Formats: sequence, C-alpha cells, structure tokens
Amino acid sequence: MHSHELIDDQASGLRRMNKQMVKVISITGGKGGVGKTNVSLNLAMAMAQLGKRVLVLDADLGLANCDVMLGLRVEKNLSHVLSGECELDDVIIDGPFGIKIVPATSGSQNMTELSPVEHAGLIRAFSELKTPVDVLLVDTAAGISDMVLSFSRASQDVVVVVCDEPSSITDAYALMKILSRDHGVEKFKIVANMVRNMKEGQELFAKLSRVTDRFLDVSLELVATVPYDENVRKAARKQKAFIDVFPKSPASMAVKGLALKAIKWPVPANASGHLEFFLEQLLQPHADQGVV
Repeated sequence: MHSHELIDDQASGLRRMNKQMVKVISITGGKGGVGKTNVSLNLAMAMAQLGKRVLVLDADLGLANCDVMLGLRVEKNLSHVLSGECELDDVIIDGPFGIKIVPATSGSQNMTELSPVEHAGLIRAFSELKTPVDVLLVDTAAGISDMVLSFSRASQDVVVVVCDEPSSITDAYALMKILSRDHGVEKFKIVANMVRNMKEGQELFAKLSRVTDRFLDVSLELVATVPYDENVRKAARKQKAFIDVFPKSPASMAVKGLALKAIKWPVPANASGHLEFFLEQLLQPHADQGVV
C-alpha cells in the first residue's frame, strides 16, 4: 500500500471512530535534563488520584525512559505496534495509581525519525485504542524534532518545563518560537522546575516572559513552581515516583497543585476536544509535505 493510500485509509478509520473526549497535554522543554519526564509521570499520578483515567505516551521515541524511571517491565513497545505485530492496547503497561503507559523503544535509532507511513501507523494505532482515557499526557523528547513539534502542535495544552539555567531558557524560547511561528501555537503553560523557592520561580518566569514579550506573539502562564527537593533524587534511586514514596514532600505538593489546575483546563466541546482531532492534527505536517 502506498503511503497516501495508507493515510487515506486510516483517516477514514478516524471518521468512523467513536468520538472520545480526551484532554491532551504535551509536556515538553526544549532541552534534556529539566525534569520533564519526572513532571509528566508525577502529574499523571496526581491526576489519577483525582479520579482521572490517565494514559502517558512516552514520545521520546529513541530513548524511552518512563518505564525505566518506574522500574516497570516492558515486553512490547511502540515499535511492535508500528511493525504491525500487535495493537496499541497490547503494549500499554500499568503504572502506580492506575495510570497507563505506552512505552517507547530505547536505543533504537530508526524510531527517532518516523517516515510518513510510520507516522500514519502511529496515528492509526491511537484511533483504534480501546482503553478508556480521560487525559493523554505526551512526554515528548528533548529538542525540537519533527515529532516534538507534531505532538505539541496537536495538543490542547502545551506545558513547557524550564529550570534556571541559560540553556534551558534559550531552548524553551527556541521551541516556543518555532511552535508559534510555524504551527500557530499561541499559548504556553510554564512549569518552573527545581527552583529554590516561589520567588525564584517567578523570577525565572519573568526572564522568559521578557524575551517572549519582546520577540514573539504568544501568551505565557506560570502554572507551577516545583521546588528543588532532595526527595526527587531519593525516589529516582528507588525507581519510584516522588509523589508515590514522598507524597507530602515539597515537590509532590507542587505537582498536586498543578494537577488540580490541569483537570480544570477546558476540553473544547467542538472537534478539537476529541482524540480524533488530536490524531488528524498529528497527521497534518505530512499533509503539508504533499504526502496525502
């Protein structure tokens, strides 16, 4: 089957699909080492504790780490879905507090840049998902690859994790610049991570805002300030989430506060509130390239 036929075929599958209202949130950061996956997993668990059915997509397709961080055993992953060996539901693993995780591949170079056909296969897999989901959290890769941009532009909310380092700020800015200029994303939710206190988080947000206000037509919102917390490292050594083993720690309390906010972020009542819309948006970059 040619790529355009495959994409047409799966697009019609999307139209037949039951419309499932899903809140889709991308957690991104521009660079590695800012604590993005930690924020994703702990936020997922905090939202699950509030009664939401949460699915985490480990979208770092070359360097899976969600399952590793939680010490979970993975038998099949996204590469098996793309190769047609199994359905997406078959690779989903259970995490703490009832969260579900779609594991990515680890150390597999060819997963980092999917072809249009593979991209369509990934979208088809999601369109056929049977597992009920209220919230899809997409833990993107570091950097500004096509996959990071695709997932971010298709999500209803883009959460950018930054820490108080010049490279984190410049990389977050670069990501927002491309998403706003080339993909029409105008609103970004900022998490100031690993800061000493609330004041430092607000100053970090102010630094970022000064640059974006001057050069970009976007709006930023500081949605969480997560303090530097030694318990985060202790939990990582145990291959556990900090919200699980240290539920009252400062970082846990900050993420729980973020979860309370995030469950109130509106899901659009129109098509963009459906998983179908997310999938069709994901497909769009390849349509732009004349694949369809």
